Amino acid sequence: MHNKDEQQRRYQHTTQVPDFQKYKKSSTTSGEASRSFAYMMVGTTALVSAAGAQATVSDFLANMSASADVLALAKAEVDMASIPEGKNVTIKWRGKPVFIRHRTQDEIAEANTVNVQELRDPQQDAERVKQPEWLVMLGVCTHLGCVPIGEAGDYGGWYCPCHGSHYDISGRIRKGPAPLNLEIPEYDFAGDKLIIG
Repeated sequence: MHNKDEQQRRYQHTTQVPDFQKYKKSSTTSGEASRSFAYMMVGTTALVSAAGAQATVSDFLANMSASADVLALAKAEVDMASIPEGKNVTIKWRGKPVFIRHRTQDEIAEANTVNVQELRDPQQDAERVKQPEWLVMLGVCTHLGCVPIGEAGDYGGWYCPCHGSHYDISGRIRKGPAPLNLEIPEYDFAGDKLIIG
């Protein structure tokens, strides 16, 4: 009995592994085909990945661009013929008021007679306008951002009731706590239209 057990016991080094050579593909006959298949799979994967990345980036950029309502607010167009001489018009542009003044010849002459050396923020009237009869400026006080009242104050221009800043007919600070003149936005003339922005 002892002999039979010894004969059936096998060790790893004595185990016979079957030969599968006849089932294996020959590397010499199928190497080129498998390499072509691998290249095709890598190329297809790269192409699909690039298309996915392009779609993701273009969707992201489309969401980041300005919407139609924002683009509409980027520019404002005003018909200058609708503003009589000597009157103000206030429009809203980018969420801020813009004062447009059709100045008279007397107002232009008054703005040009001011000694700019005496001003807190010295600026000639010609530096603030593109056409002398049209004054365009943001209607936001440079002190704390209040909206000044037109045709008021000690200098016949604008008066800020919040803290008492007085601006002249060219929008220059003349009296009160405001440190700077009223800001001039980017604008241009196109025929009888004023385009702000």
